[in-house]
Amino acid sequence: MSNLLGMSDSNAAYMYGKKDYHAGNPVDTDAIKAAHPESSGTSIFDPVLCELAYRWFAPLGGTVLDPFAGGSVRGIVASRLGLPYYGVDLRAEQIAANREQAGRIARDPQPVWIMGDSVKLPELLPAGFKADLVFSCPPYADLERYSDDPLDLSTMDYPAFLEAYGAIIKASCALLKPNRFACFVVGDVRDRKGFYRGFVSDTAQAFADAGMRLYNDAVLVTAVGLLPIRVGKQFSNGRKLGKTHQNVLIFYNGNPAAIRTDYPKDAEFGNIEEELESPDASDEF
Repeated sequence: MSNLLGMSDSNAAYMYGKKDYHAGNPVDTDAIKAAHPESSGTSIFDPVLCELAYRWFAPLGGTVLDPFAGGSVRGIVASRLGLPYYGVDLRAEQIAANREQAGRIARDPQPVWIMGDSVKLPELLPAGFKADLVFSCPPYADLERYSDDPLDLSTMDYPAFLEAYGAIIKASCALLKPNRFACFVVGDVRDRKGFYRGFVSDTAQAFADAGMRLYNDAVLVTAVGLLPIRVGKQFSNGRKLGKTHQNVLIFYNGNPAAIRTDYPKDAEFGNIEEELESPDASDEF
């Protein structure tokens, strides 16, 4: 991929491809480092995953809706690819930080962040708004608390969380054009007794209730970090395995036959068919 955010080549997730789609208009790497001084390329939302999701599941120039906006990465990458982006978040300080970071890095169209509760999406977005892709990474229930706002899903118990979460997914899907994708990055979380809640399947059910069926399920392998150190104690005490992945769930709201006409056939995926048909292709390819 194009490394639109100028991440270091030491980021293993980026090393599989370096084709430059914006030759002559380089990313300001110093601005990226200033915007994310705590990050070496692994502690922010994965920009390579973000770029792939946009290239594969958004039509050219399509509008992106992000109901759990959080940080700036998804908005900035959308901008770098020429996609209008609308992200909603409850926290004024987060939106201010996003706008400041985008001012250094983003291009036109500039990403738009809106403060508000995503349950009320139609009231927050421009009149007649319709999206070409819903792409987000929601809070993982109460795994991490983001604020003390009672509207913040991370402050709720799990049943209340699921109710609000389902309402936001339903509101997002209602703003999606026909024959379009939605992509959520999620990971399961444990309850107070250590059992998994089933958040991944609950997400799939919420989309099904909103009229969208699961079309793809990919696994994002996340950085190991200190997990090998932590996992020894948690395994010895409770036989809990360490988890180093998230699920990338992709949903579709129409007739899959329309995909071949609505989306470019030259999506960046490697031209494996041509390589296999080439007379120079090895029999052991």
